[in-house]
Amino acid sequence: MTPSTTSAATDLFDALRLELRRGCLVVAVLAQLKSEQYGYTLRKSLSDDGLVIDESTLYPLLRRLESQGLLASEWREENKRNKRFYRLSASGAHVLDQLLEEWRRINTSIDRMIHHHTENVRTAKNGQAQKVPQRDHVLKEF
Repeated sequence: MTPSTTSAATDLFDALRLELRRGCLVVAVLAQLKSEQYGYTLRKSLSDDGLVIDESTLYPLLRRLESQGLLASEWREENKRNKRFYRLSASGAHVLDQLLEEWRRINTSIDRMIHHHTENVRTAKNGQAQKVPQRDHVLKEF
């Protein structure tokens, strides 16, 4: 690979990684807000669980999720400072359940695909006839 090819591959990976992270962050934020938190503690709990998120990403996401009716918030004073506390709304809890179910379906499908690919590669390396799964795959938009 040339440096320009490496750079293009890196740029493509970064763009695809960002796209993947966006959807994951929505699910993670909704899941974390089953219990009420304010922005800083939410950001810290996400980070502690391995999902680092910038403030410039988190706060607009919180406002968008609230405007969609998935979160509820209220201002309260804590330690002589006003803080906005967020929690999952009833609608948000329902949507989170649906998203988690979809997440599990997608994970199961991808795991199955990866497992079959690994099996096929192993079989091909051993000199045996390669098996091709005969399945209909349905791709849903989400």
